Amino acid sequence: MKVLVVDDDIVARMMLMHLVDSCGSHAILEAEDGADAWRQLQAGLRPDIVFCDLRMPQLSGLELLERVRADVRTAALPFVLVSAASDPVTQGEAAALGASGYIVKPFRQDDVRAQFERLFPAAAAPDETPDEAPHAVARRLGIDHARLRLYLDGLARQLQVAMREPPAGDEGAQARLNRLREGCKTLGLYGAAAALAQVAGERHPEPGQVAAALAGASAAVARQTERAACD
Repeated sequence: MKVLVVDDDIVARMMLMHLVDSCGSHAILEAEDGADAWRQLQAGLRPDIVFCDLRMPQLSGLELLERVRADVRTAALPFVLVSAASDPVTQGEAAALGASGYIVKPFRQDDVRAQFERLFPAAAAPDETPDEAPHAVARRLGIDHARLRLYLDGLARQLQVAMREPPAGDEGAQARLNRLREGCKTLGLYGAAAALAQVAGERHPEPGQVAAALAGASAAVARQTERAACD
Protein backbone atom coordinates (compact mmCIF):
# COMPACT_ATOMS: atom_id res chain seq x y z
CA MET A 1 0.00 0.00 0.00
CA LYS A 2 1.35 3.46 -0.94
CA VAL A 3 1.00 5.98 1.88
CA LEU A 4 1.66 9.69 1.35
CA VAL A 5 2.58 11.64 4.51
CA VAL A 6 2.31 15.44 4.26
CA ASP A 7 3.66 17.78 6.96
CA ASP A 8 5.81 20.92 6.81
CA ASP A 9 7.36 20.04 10.19
CA ILE A 10 10.07 17.49 9.39
CA VAL A 11 10.11 16.06 12.92
CA ALA A 12 6.34 15.54 12.96
CA ARG A 13 6.51 14.12 9.43
CA MET A 14 9.23 11.62 10.36
CA MET A 15 7.30 10.61 13.49
CA LEU A 16 4.12 9.99 11.50
CA MET A 17 6.07 8.05 8.86
CA HIS A 18 7.50 5.87 11.63
CA LEU A 19 4.02 5.20 13.04
CA VAL A 20 2.69 4.33 9.57
CA ASP A 21 5.62 1.98 9.04
CA SER A 22 4.89 0.25 12.35
CA CYS A 23 1.33 -0.48 11.19
CA GLY A 24 2.35 -2.78 8.33
CA SER A 25 4.45 -3.21 5.23
CA HIS A 26 3.79 0.02 3.32
CA ALA A 27 5.60 2.08 0.70
CA ILE A 28 5.82 5.43 2.49
CA LEU A 29 6.13 8.62 0.45
CA GLU A 30 6.49 12.15 1.80
CA ALA A 31 5.69 15.73 0.89
CA GLU A 32 7.19 18.71 2.68
CA ASP A 33 3.94 20.72 2.56
CA GLY A 34 0.55 20.88 0.86
CA ALA A 35 1.89 22.54 -2.27
CA ASP A 36 4.52 19.80 -2.68
CA ALA A 37 1.87 17.12 -2.21
CA TRP A 38 -0.38 18.73 -4.83
CA ARG A 39 2.48 18.91 -7.33
CA GLN A 40 3.18 15.20 -6.82
CA LEU A 41 -0.49 14.28 -7.24
CA GLN A 42 -0.78 16.40 -10.38
CA ALA A 43 2.34 14.68 -11.73
CA GLY A 44 0.62 11.31 -11.45
CA LEU A 45 1.32 10.06 -7.93
CA ARG A 46 -1.56 7.82 -6.82
CA PRO A 47 -1.19 6.79 -3.17
CA ASP A 48 -3.70 4.47 -1.55
CA ILE A 49 -4.13 6.87 1.39
CA VAL A 50 -2.91 10.32 2.50
CA PHE A 51 -2.09 11.45 6.04
CA CYS A 52 -1.89 15.24 5.98
CA ASP A 53 -1.20 17.97 8.53
CA LEU A 54 -3.94 20.58 8.81
CA ARG A 55 -2.00 23.84 9.25
CA MET A 56 0.75 24.44 6.69
CA PRO A 57 2.04 27.48 4.75
CA GLN A 58 1.31 27.91 1.04
CA LEU A 59 -1.41 25.26 0.96
CA SER A 60 -3.13 24.05 4.13
CA GLY A 61 -4.42 20.53 4.68
CA LEU A 62 -8.00 21.71 4.20
CA GLU A 63 -7.11 23.51 0.97
CA LEU A 64 -5.28 20.42 -0.31
CA LEU A 65 -8.26 18.24 0.62
CA GLU A 66 -10.60 20.58 -1.26
CA ARG A 67 -8.45 20.33 -4.40
CA VAL A 68 -8.18 16.54 -4.09
CA ARG A 69 -11.96 16.13 -3.85
CA ALA A 70 -12.55 18.52 -6.77
CA ASP A 71 -10.30 16.55 -9.15
CA VAL A 72 -11.96 13.44 -10.67
CA ARG A 73 -8.58 11.67 -10.73
CA THR A 74 -8.18 11.90 -6.95
CA ALA A 75 -11.73 12.48 -5.70
CA ALA A 76 -12.01 9.02 -4.10
CA LEU A 77 -8.58 9.10 -2.44
CA PRO A 78 -8.78 8.26 1.31
CA PHE A 79 -7.55 11.43 3.05
CA VAL A 80 -6.87 11.62 6.80
CA LEU A 81 -6.16 14.99 8.42
CA VAL A 82 -3.74 15.31 11.35
CA SER A 83 -3.94 18.34 13.63
CA ALA A 84 -3.55 19.68 17.14
CA ALA A 85 -6.96 21.32 16.70
CA SER A 86 -9.60 19.26 18.51
CA ASP A 87 -12.48 21.73 18.38
CA PRO A 88 -15.78 20.60 16.79
CA VAL A 89 -15.79 23.51 14.32
CA THR A 90 -12.50 22.51 12.70
CA GLN A 91 -13.40 18.83 12.65
CA GLY A 92 -16.80 19.67 11.19
CA GLU A 93 -15.18 21.72 8.43
CA ALA A 94 -12.89 18.79 7.64
CA ALA A 95 -15.85 16.41 7.46
CA ALA A 96 -17.80 18.80 5.24
CA LEU A 97 -14.90 18.89 2.77
CA GLY A 98 -14.83 15.09 2.63
CA ALA A 99 -12.06 14.09 5.05
CA SER A 100 -11.96 10.31 5.45
CA GLY A 101 -10.60 10.59 8.99
CA TYR A 102 -9.16 12.95 11.59
CA ILE A 103 -6.32 12.39 14.10
CA VAL A 104 -5.65 14.80 16.95
CA LYS A 105 -2.01 15.50 17.88
CA PRO A 106 -0.09 14.29 19.77
CA PHE A 107 -0.92 11.11 17.82
CA ARG A 108 -0.15 7.55 18.84
CA GLN A 109 0.37 4.32 16.94
CA ASP A 110 -3.14 3.16 17.91
CA ASP A 111 -4.62 6.30 16.33
CA VAL A 112 -2.88 5.62 13.02
CA ARG A 113 -3.64 1.90 13.09
CA ALA A 114 -7.32 2.64 13.74
CA GLN A 115 -7.50 4.64 10.49
CA PHE A 116 -6.08 1.73 8.48
CA GLU A 117 -8.45 -0.74 10.16
CA ARG A 118 -11.47 1.51 9.53
CA LEU A 119 -10.68 2.49 5.95
CA PHE A 120 -9.18 -0.82 4.81
CA PRO A 121 -11.00 -3.48 6.85
CA ALA A 122 -9.99 -6.33 4.55
CA ALA A 123 -6.30 -5.44 4.75
CA ALA A 124 -6.52 -5.20 8.54
CA ALA A 125 -7.80 -8.78 8.83
CA PRO A 126 -4.92 -11.01 7.68
CA ASP A 127 -6.53 -14.14 9.16
CA GLU A 128 -9.38 -14.02 6.64
CA THR A 129 -9.33 -16.02 3.39
CA PRO A 130 -6.29 -14.85 1.38
CA ASP A 131 -6.58 -13.81 -2.26
CA GLU A 132 -6.43 -16.66 -4.75
CA ALA A 133 -3.32 -17.08 -6.91
CA PRO A 134 -3.87 -16.13 -10.59
CA HIS A 135 -3.09 -19.64 -11.87
CA ALA A 136 -5.69 -21.07 -9.47
CA VAL A 137 -8.28 -18.50 -10.63
CA ALA A 138 -7.61 -19.33 -14.29
CA ARG A 139 -7.93 -23.05 -13.58
CA ARG A 140 -11.18 -22.58 -11.62
CA LEU A 141 -12.72 -20.47 -14.40
CA GLY A 142 -11.38 -22.69 -17.19
CA ILE A 143 -9.59 -19.84 -18.96
CA ASP A 144 -6.00 -19.04 -19.93
CA HIS A 145 -3.88 -16.27 -18.44
CA ALA A 146 -4.50 -13.95 -21.39
CA ARG A 147 -8.25 -14.16 -20.78
CA LEU A 148 -7.74 -13.68 -17.03
CA ARG A 149 -5.80 -10.48 -17.69
CA LEU A 150 -8.62 -9.23 -19.91
CA TYR A 151 -11.10 -9.85 -17.09
CA LEU A 152 -8.84 -8.04 -14.62
CA ASP A 153 -8.48 -5.09 -17.01
CA GLY A 154 -12.25 -4.90 -17.36
CA LEU A 155 -12.78 -4.92 -13.60
CA ALA A 156 -10.08 -2.28 -13.19
CA ARG A 157 -11.93 0.01 -15.62
CA GLN A 158 -15.23 -0.51 -13.79
CA LEU A 159 -13.57 0.40 -10.51
CA GLN A 160 -12.00 3.52 -12.01
CA VAL A 161 -15.45 4.66 -13.18
CA ALA A 162 -16.89 3.99 -9.73
CA MET A 163 -14.04 5.91 -8.08
CA ARG A 164 -14.77 8.94 -10.26
CA GLU A 165 -18.49 8.74 -9.43
CA PRO A 166 -18.69 6.88 -6.09
CA PRO A 167 -21.99 4.98 -5.76
CA ALA A 168 -23.87 5.89 -2.58
CA GLY A 169 -27.30 6.38 -1.14
CA ASP A 170 -29.80 4.27 -3.10
CA GLU A 171 -30.64 0.76 -4.30
CA GLY A 172 -28.91 1.40 -7.63
CA ALA A 173 -25.71 2.25 -5.78
CA GLN A 174 -25.98 -0.94 -3.74
CA ALA A 175 -26.43 -2.92 -6.96
CA ARG A 176 -23.29 -1.33 -8.46
CA LEU A 177 -21.25 -2.14 -5.37
CA ASN A 178 -22.57 -5.70 -5.36
CA ARG A 179 -21.61 -6.16 -9.02
CA LEU A 180 -18.10 -4.98 -8.24
CA ARG A 181 -18.02 -7.29 -5.21
CA GLU A 182 -19.02 -10.25 -7.37
CA GLY A 183 -16.36 -9.33 -9.91
CA CYS A 184 -13.70 -9.29 -7.19
CA LYS A 185 -14.93 -12.57 -5.74
CA THR A 186 -14.98 -14.24 -9.16
CA LEU A 187 -11.37 -13.21 -9.77
CA GLY A 188 -10.21 -14.46 -6.38
CA LEU A 189 -9.91 -11.07 -4.65
CA TYR A 190 -11.65 -12.10 -1.46
CA GLY A 191 -10.39 -9.28 0.75
CA ALA A 192 -11.62 -6.61 -1.65
CA ALA A 193 -14.93 -8.47 -2.06
CA ALA A 194 -15.42 -8.51 1.72
CA ALA A 195 -14.75 -4.76 2.01
CA LEU A 196 -17.21 -3.98 -0.81
CA ALA A 197 -19.80 -6.29 0.76
CA GLN A 198 -19.51 -4.37 4.02
CA VAL A 199 -20.26 -0.97 2.49
CA ALA A 200 -22.92 -2.40 0.16
CA GLY A 201 -24.71 -3.83 3.19
CA GLU A 202 -25.04 -0.44 4.89
CA ARG A 203 -28.12 1.67 4.22
CA HIS A 204 -26.20 4.97 4.18
CA PRO A 205 -22.44 4.27 4.01
CA GLU A 206 -20.12 7.22 4.55
CA PRO A 207 -18.49 8.51 1.35
CA GLY A 208 -15.07 7.88 2.88
CA GLN A 209 -15.92 4.23 3.51
CA VAL A 210 -17.10 3.73 -0.06
CA ALA A 211 -14.04 5.50 -1.43
CA ALA A 212 -11.71 3.40 0.72
CA ALA A 213 -13.36 0.13 -0.33
CA LEU A 214 -13.14 1.10 -4.01
CA ALA A 215 -9.51 2.20 -3.66
CA GLY A 216 -8.66 -1.04 -1.87
CA ALA A 217 -10.34 -3.09 -4.58
CA SER A 218 -8.52 -1.15 -7.31
CA ALA A 219 -5.19 -1.79 -5.59
CA ALA A 220 -6.05 -5.50 -5.25
CA VAL A 221 -6.82 -5.75 -8.97
CA ALA A 222 -3.52 -4.04 -9.81
CA ARG A 223 -1.63 -6.51 -7.60
CA GLN A 224 -3.45 -9.47 -9.13
CA THR A 225 -2.68 -8.18 -12.63
CA GLU A 226 1.02 -7.95 -11.77
CA ARG A 227 0.94 -11.48 -10.33
CA ALA A 228 -0.83 -12.80 -13.44
CA ALA A 229 1.84 -11.28 -15.67
CA CYS A 230 4.57 -13.08 -13.71
CA ASP A 231 2.71 -16.33 -13.02
